[in-house]
Amino acid sequence: MLGLFPANSIDDDDVEVYADDSRARVIERLHFLRQQKGKAEGQPHSCLADFVAPKAKALDYIGAFAVTTGLGIEPHVARFEAAHDDYNAILLRALADRLAEALAERLHEARAARVLGLRAGRAARERATYPRRVSWHTPGAGLSRVPGSHRKATIWRLLDVERNTGMRLTESFAMYPTAAVSGLYFSHPDASYFAVGKIDLDQVQSYAVRRGISLQEAQRWLAPNLG
Repeated sequence: MLGLFPANSIDDDDVEVYADDSRARVIERLHFLRQQKGKAEGQPHSCLADFVAPKAKALDYIGAFAVTTGLGIEPHVARFEAAHDDYNAILLRALADRLAEALAERLHEARAARVLGLRAGRAARERATYPRRVSWHTPGAGLSRVPGSHRKATIWRLLDVERNTGMRLTESFAMYPTAAVSGLYFSHPDASYFAVGKIDLDQVQSYAVRRGISLQEAQRWLAPNLG
């Protein structure tokens, strides 16, 4: 499942997602983290919000997706396990995992890049101060550049994933079926994969305020990134 939404960066590290092209109503606000580790002179401290244009420069877009190929495999896995056929149980799960990844790639290639590119290009032409974006970046929710698996909950709300696909999130934000991939689409010439790495207390405090949660909860979600 794929959704494309009007969006713009705001306050450096956040992205507002809008209900429609009027951009009058914010339906989600994505809170990202910025690299803080020391870098050589001239190298940027990256944040995913850098890949979305500020509203003053261009009318930008962001994509969200969630796909699975694991619906219905559990009875077959259980049948193999009941027969002590671990090989085929593992093979079936692995096949479903690889197919889910292939489906995510195909969705990006056949739909997201083409449609979001057209929209971003049209917006760029409307405001010539911002270049047309043609590169693509698809970070999975919960990966090192998007700390906090709770980000999947935002994707689930934007796409109404459970109602539309049958996929669901567990209490710990794991996806079920497990043969599933979800994430965000960005379009920007400088888009690249990066790890946020270790962050300092000041950014954790800022993140807690932006999300409206306690510092303790922010520290729990961002534990792998605490410096």
